[in-house]
Amino acid sequence: MKPRVALINPNTTVATTLAMVRLAADAMPEIEFLPVTVAKGPPVITEPKALAQAAADVAALADHLPEGISGVITAAFGDPGLEELRAALAVPVTGIAEAGMLAAAEGRRRFCVVTTTPELAAPIKARAEAYGLEDSLTSVRLTAGDVHQVMADPERLEAALAEVIRFAISEDEAEAIVIGGGPLAVAARALAGQFSVPIIEPVPEAARRIARLIRRSGV
Repeated sequence: MKPRVALINPNTTVATTLAMVRLAADAMPEIEFLPVTVAKGPPVITEPKALAQAAADVAALADHLPEGISGVITAAFGDPGLEELRAALAVPVTGIAEAGMLAAAEGRRRFCVVTTTPELAAPIKARAEAYGLEDSLTSVRLTAGDVHQVMADPERLEAALAEVIRFAISEDEAEAIVIGGGPLAVAARALAGQFSVPIIEPVPEAARRIARLIRRSGV
């Protein structure tokens, strides 16, 4: 029987949850990823207050996750609830920011996080510091325009991200790019392979990381 991993979407958009589950399953088909969406909160997390509330909402799920799981992924780029779930659960837990940043920094690469949410730039930098990667993070670069309007149009989103990626490669000399956001996962897949440096997709990286953690833990 396949190991079962709960993939938690800390925002309320079920379509995003299902899209992330599909990407995780593509990366690690030997694992069954179970979609879990928080019951309350914004459709997209765009500012620190919502991120903090998401952390509390994700932590509250610790006693309500599917039975028999072997691991958990928290799938918003601020990794809300990561530490709380690790403290509460006996199975491995990772977050998409943790997995994406660690993958980007492999081989001592310097990386840039490209995202759409200006108010979350500071929390993203704090996450890099928490994971010991502050010296590897060159910058957090942001798309232009209203975040909700940009994210509502897939073609506009891809074009906006691509523009910032090119800037980060040329101006920051980034050696890898992390696309920072669960709702950006589909765009990250579309952009992968189009540039001279690796485009790191955090959701597939989290799937691969949780698989490694499960193997090591013997769960």
